Amino acid sequence: MSTHEPADLILSGGKIITADSRFSIAESVAIRAGRFIAVGEAAMVERHRAPHTQSIALNGRAVLPGLIDGHAHMDREGLKSVFPSLAGCRSIPEIQARIAELAKDKAPGEWIVTMPIGEPPFYFGLPESLAEGRWPTRQELDDAAPDNPVYIRSIWGYWRHSQPLVSLANTRALRLAGVTRETAPPHPTVTIEKDAAGEPNGIFTERGFVPLVELSLFHMAPGFTVAQRVAALPRSTAWYHAFGTTSVYEEHGVASEVLSAYRQVHAAGKLTMRSHLAFSPDWRGMEDVPMERIIGGWAHQLAGAGFGDDMLRLSGIITEIGRTTDNAVRAQAAPYTGWAGFNYDMGLERERAKEMLIACARNGIRAIGIWPNMLDLFAEVNEVVPIRDLRWVLGHIAVLSREQVSKIRDLGLVLSTHTNRYIYKEGHLLQERHGLPDEDAISPLRWLEEAGITYSLATDNVPVSLFYPMWQAVSRMSLQTQRMVGESQAVSRESAIRAATNAGAYLTMSEKDKGAIEVGKLADLAVLTADPLTVELPALKDVASELTMVGGKVVHEGRLTPSA
Repeated sequence: MSTHEPADLILSGGKIITADSRFSIAESVAIRAGRFIAVGEAAMVERHRAPHTQSIALNGRAVLPGLIDGHAHMDREGLKSVFPSLAGCRSIPEIQARIAELAKDKAPGEWIVTMPIGEPPFYFGLPESLAEGRWPTRQELDDAAPDNPVYIRSIWGYWRHSQPLVSLANTRALRLAGVTRETAPPHPTVTIEKDAAGEPNGIFTERGFVPLVELSLFHMAPGFTVAQRVAALPRSTAWYHAFGTTSVYEEHGVASEVLSAYRQVHAAGKLTMRSHLAFSPDWRGMEDVPMERIIGGWAHQLAGAGFGDDMLRLSGIITEIGRTTDNAVRAQAAPYTGWAGFNYDMGLERERAKEMLIACARNGIRAIGIWPNMLDLFAEVNEVVPIRDLRWVLGHIAVLSREQVSKIRDLGLVLSTHTNRYIYKEGHLLQERHGLPDEDAISPLRWLEEAGITYSLATDNVPVSLFYPMWQAVSRMSLQTQRMVGESQAVSRESAIRAATNAGAYLTMSEKDKGAIEVGKLADLAVLTADPLTVELPALKDVASELTMVGGKVVHEGRLTPSA
């Protein structure tokens, strides 16, 4: 009689890229009770077969550990289907026809709110890509829906990383918003466009990346309810699972409405993504309260690896230096946060932020910053209370000098990158923008690697697949110029895979449980459409998952299914 632990499932005959310390390649794995119990050659793994064991024949397919997105904004993906899409509309008459069709199902006076004009996920080339080369006016929207207020939302600016943001309204919507020829913009970054007679023409432009108009002038138009967020979250996870992602880290923090959605989905047993959330604070009303008292009160939930379980965990706190006037306008919509999902009032004046960070260090709470000015502040805090062992996070890395890399190493910081923006979309602009002598400092992954700094890859939801950042880390390719940006900073495919697996596990303080296919670790994996180690480099970004497992359970499947 065999003494080997019986497996619930065996996957065999594949190229299993374990991402273990030796980056070894296995042929088969056995899973029991949600964890790997054997990894290696087929004959060895087969010893764990029992009468009840299910099988999946990999037929040579490549397998990776479940990918870990270091800055996901996962909840946004499902929200994209809450409001009707205008994708495919390439002229004003086509937009009018889509609006008119929506009006058929609306009672007079009921709002019609849509997604932006253009093609997701990036919404490039507008309004030039419309046949008329311009935006529709309020009168043209009136013609489509004369009895309903119409509001066409702007994009979330980080989808495209270019300005302006544009939203559109018809006459009824303008009246409900109280917008007349005398109305002042809610902020200097907003322009209320006018026609030749000086009347609002229904076009609102914003010089910023985070929508402001919908949170101020059009705050009465329908937004995302908590119920819609709850319904959208499983849709979001399905999209991420389709590309092999099994864990996300929300380092930008979550506001109460997003945290509530996660908790409700988890309580209903429908959360299939391992989700590690950081806390996004709203400091209004606490200006005179000592930070030690505030942070000490939160420590029981936020300290260390935080509060929760393998599927949902809350820990750490994000902050920014400074409170901007535009965010003050957005924060008036609180507790509603729109696309952001984080509080707009998370920023603090520098000395108050330092006080908060010192309190975090004393209470063992991880702190997160996503802008470069946080690095020096972290260093100042370290002189008061050592932070090296707390795994504080610096995210959204764009440009770093060698001196900053050394400081990051000395502080023991963990990094998340944003290659979708700072290599692929904007990399070709950063040398001139930052006055750099060359491009080496742009997303300097090679420097980080040489310094022994742990950096993870992240999507920022633009798009959802981590194979884009993997490809960007290796190819350094610019979307606009089709040339390499900072060629000397390119890393190997192995390094890119480790950044999407091992590093993500370290970032979420869960390296003992995930990030590699090893005995004892959680059985999170993805069976891929192509081998990421050998596929032609331009095709690396197009790799997807045929089957994704979380804890040995199938959460996404294409052509592969378990058999008895």
